[in-house]
Amino acid sequence: MHRRESHPHRRPALALLLAGALVLLAGAGTGGCATEADASGPRVEIITVRGERFRMEVAADEAAIARGLMERADIPADGGMIFIFPDSALRSFWMKNCLVDIDIAFLDGQGRITALHAMKAEPPRGPGESEDAYSQRLRRYTSGLPAQFALEFRAGTIRRLELRLEERIELDLPRLKRLARSADA
Repeated sequence: MHRRESHPHRRPALALLLAGALVLLAGAGTGGCATEADASGPRVEIITVRGERFRMEVAADEAAIARGLMERADIPADGGMIFIFPDSALRSFWMKNCLVDIDIAFLDGQGRITALHAMKAEPPRGPGESEDAYSQRLRRYTSGLPAQFALEFRAGTIRRLELRLEERIELDLPRLKRLARSADA
């Protein structure tokens, strides 16, 4: 009988691999979203839309919401950002300091799509252009109706998935709303 020796230096790597697999499996079964903790980066929600899984960075506090996807040279095909607000209200987004086109879907407090936009990257702030003048010239993309969430994807995703107004995106709404309240505190 041959006995395989255990290598202590391999145990942490194996444990991390198994923990990662469990997180992914937990997200796969929900059909909605799951939190993936990552100590090296932002909190990530795994969201399934039309059968496709997306790793969405979470923006639930004022600073993260204001920063959004600014200065990103690329958004992964399975990536993006979920904005979580503490309440439903009319929302307006812009492409300030955004380098690439972005698709956005605004959702109400029940996860229904209130507006869809293909947002275009704007020319950067020019030399001699004041911050105020730059901000004033940027196009605004509105939620149309009160929205509590916004999903930002790589450009072309909304068209590819054929998302429609009033379509419901399955999300763990109570948990996401708690995230917004805890970020607001």
